[in-house]
Amino acid sequence: MKQKLLLLFLILYMTVFSSTSSLYKSLELKDKMNYSVFKHAIKGASKIKGKTFQFLTVIDFTKPSTEPRFSVIDLKKKKLLYYTYVSHGKNSGKVLATKFSNAPNSFQSSLGFFITDTKPYFGNYGYSLRLKGLENRFNSNAYDRAIVIHGADYASKKYIDQMGFLGRTLGCPAIPTELSKEVIDLLSNNSIIFIAGDDTKYLKESTFIN
Repeated sequence: MKQKLLLLFLILYMTVFSSTSSLYKSLELKDKMNYSVFKHAIKGASKIKGKTFQFLTVIDFTKPSTEPRFSVIDLKKKKLLYYTYVSHGKNSGKVLATKFSNAPNSFQSSLGFFITDTKPYFGNYGYSLRLKGLENRFNSNAYDRAIVIHGADYASKKYIDQMGFLGRTLGCPAIPTELSKEVIDLLSNNSIIFIAGDDTKYLKESTFIN
């Protein structure tokens, strides 16, 4: 019986691994996103119950802010729609985000899986989209912290060229202003966001990726 169960598990694992690897290759992500980050994103997204999600956004904070690390994937069409810059929280680090928090007023980015709100709104940062954290110990305060996707002039290649690093936020993922409205409109109404980072605690304890 144990051998049969082990065989079934191995077959299931290889099927999932094969499909994830195939999707990674078809999206041509090799030079854009670490495979381990993509694998965690797909695995975690598959555990989210409810409606069928078409769009998966991966924010790869294992990369420095001087590189594009905000990717929007159309899972239905198997297409990479956006690949651009994104800011992290000012207390998470300068060029590389190394500290993450779920605490109010920490001014750090949070890791893990989120779903987007149903409608954008105009707030302190202009046209914005709230995020709802799905992981209790890692991002559950995101909505109350007003962690939102918004546009910012400091989230641009021009700012990097001037300052040597991307501008930072109070914890929000800010993207280039010229893309922000179209990205926000696309991602509103409950799409999935996965924010990845080099954090041992999250990698060991998240129930979405383990």
